[in-house]
Amino acid sequence: MRLPKSNIHGLFKRGHLRLGLFLMAIFSILSLPNVAMAQDDGRGPTSPIVMVIVLGALSLTPFVLITMTSFVKISVVLSILRNALGTQQVPPNQVITGLAFILSIFIMTPVAQDIYSEIGQVPETNSILSESNLRVLYEAAKRGQEPLRNFLIKQCHDRDRLLFLELAKRMTKGDSSFINPTSFRVIIPAFVTSELKEAFQIGFLLFIPFLIIDMIVSNILTAMGMTMLSPVTISLPFKLLIFVLVDGWYLLVKGLVLSYL
Repeated sequence: MRLPKSNIHGLFKRGHLRLGLFLMAIFSILSLPNVAMAQDDGRGPTSPIVMVIVLGALSLTPFVLITMTSFVKISVVLSILRNALGTQQVPPNQVITGLAFILSIFIMTPVAQDIYSEIGQVPETNSILSESNLRVLYEAAKRGQEPLRNFLIKQCHDRDRLLFLELAKRMTKGDSSFINPTSFRVIIPAFVTSELKEAFQIGFLLFIPFLIIDMIVSNILTAMGMTMLSPVTISLPFKLLIFVLVDGWYLLVKGLVLSYL
């Protein structure tokens, strides 16, 4: 079924235009470096092409939120913390995901503001589908890549970036001169790998004090001959008490946010 032209214009209302440009910028990140905008009999890009770009960008939004933001490290650290406490499903998965999402928005807000300012002025709504305005939008989307690129490079480990740079050149047949250490093809997987590495390092440090509490409680119960009583059941209140006394949530959230400065 063909969408009316009024609905197409509705996608570009003034209040949502910058959000659409941001999504178009993310979509162009994943495209090949030498791909140009399609032409229709030499008359420039047409509205169906614009719709494909916008809808494609919208479909990639969950992928972007998971792999190109701080969501990866925060969600993994919170999951490891729950396992270290031994509280089973407390906090539940919805709470962990929600907290990771909120902290990711807080951390990524400066990057989004930089993308917003880089995009700059955009055409008026009533002429958004003209050829000249579409080229302006395309250039704005390309400029919007740079703040995200700088964020990913800053959080990447040099070793991981070098690894994926070498792998990308090996996997590319023919000319690989367009692949460089700042290519999104290199820095995106390097960023995810670096985030997972740091998340497991933080998780190891979180596990140590709770593991010590479990060992102490287990030795005490063994010495008292209470071998039928689960040490995890007895140690859980002590772990929760210590975590509350040291204000664990405050320290953990503060450390996660400061790790991106």
